[in-house]
Amino acid sequence: MIKLSKIQKARENVKNVVIKTPFAKAPLLSSKCGANIFLKKENLQLTGAYKIRGAYNKISSLKCEERKKGVIAASAGNHAQGVAYSAKEFGIPATIIMPETTPLLKVENTKNLGANVILKGGNYDEAYEYALKYAKENDLTFIHPFADDKVIEGQGTVALEILEECESLDYIVVPIGGGGLISGIGSAIKQLSPETKVIGVVASGANAMKTSFEAKKAIDSLSVKTIADGIAVRDVNDKNFRYILEVVDEIVEVEDEEIANAILYLLEKQKLVVEGGGAVGVAALLHKKFLYKKNSNIACVLSGGNIDVQMLSVIIEKGMIKSYKKLKLVVTLVDKPGSLMRLTEILQGLDANITQIDYDRISTTLSFGDANVTLSLETKNKEHQKEIKQALVDTDYKFKEVV
Repeated sequence: MIKLSKIQKARENVKNVVIKTPFAKAPLLSSKCGANIFLKKENLQLTGAYKIRGAYNKISSLKCEERKKGVIAASAGNHAQGVAYSAKEFGIPATIIMPETTPLLKVENTKNLGANVILKGGNYDEAYEYALKYAKENDLTFIHPFADDKVIEGQGTVALEILEECESLDYIVVPIGGGGLISGIGSAIKQLSPETKVIGVVASGANAMKTSFEAKKAIDSLSVKTIADGIAVRDVNDKNFRYILEVVDEIVEVEDEEIANAILYLLEKQKLVVEGGGAVGVAALLHKKFLYKKNSNIACVLSGGNIDVQMLSVIIEKGMIKSYKKLKLVVTLVDKPGSLMRLTEILQGLDANITQIDYDRISTTLSFGDANVTLSLETKNKEHQKEIKQALVDTDYKFKEVV
């Protein structure tokens, strides 16, 4: 494992740059889970994620000659911004290789921090290979997102902050992508609070580290597919895997549906915007992925908040439908004056708020003289939706629900 003294030194290196992010009990989540759940809100960190800790610690360790030449990294988001911000602090040039599929917002955010952004490759692995080649050709120092001891030491400072505020900790729940964060946190925990269980969480669509942990040998995935893009790592790194075998007690996995539920829960109940990778710990708690005693003290690391706005919109929309707060219907009615008004009067009487409406009279699937009205309704609960549907049946409307 990483020596505690090195993580403590990293804390000194980064203390004037990174924010000591809030660490607070989540009462509603605690009640729901039957334990004392504390959230470490790295989604509120500078650049929106913990990654700046490792990036800054690594760059601070470089020799003056190395810094002057510049640094390079491959990333689709959080590490990119961490390296760009840190390079800017040291006044040195930074080049970031990002996959061509990277959302424009993340590209612009990285450029705004002063980095030279090059789009290359269809995924992270292709961008990474190009970055290594570019670094060699241009004599730049490559800042690895997770497989570097200086980076891991920086990430471990999260644990030091947590233990300062919660001395009696039974479990700490940490997302796993490449494994840099949990290697650093686990190393600090096992030296300062060895009785604390370290629980790693992967996305089921990127579960190579869990498979490897259980087999006790590195097993790469053939592909990855998950909404938690920040932890969508295909291959297992040998260095980090060795650390994980030493400091992690258990690794569990969560489905995309469970991750989406956790993102929505944090938004609604905690008023926190958290990305997929940052929400996997809460997903594991909400869906009871590991066993713990009642009233245990559990710290959960929200590793980042840089979620794509379009993805967040989809998650909210689907979440509202699944929680019966939104109902979509296609209602067929006679295409004549007053027909639409009669339908809306029925809905008004049931206290159903229409948020969107579309009127179609020309579809080839319609009989002549009919029209389809597509409605989006705000509803209270499952019983309210049943009441609306029954009212339409009672008044002889033909309709179908859009899921």
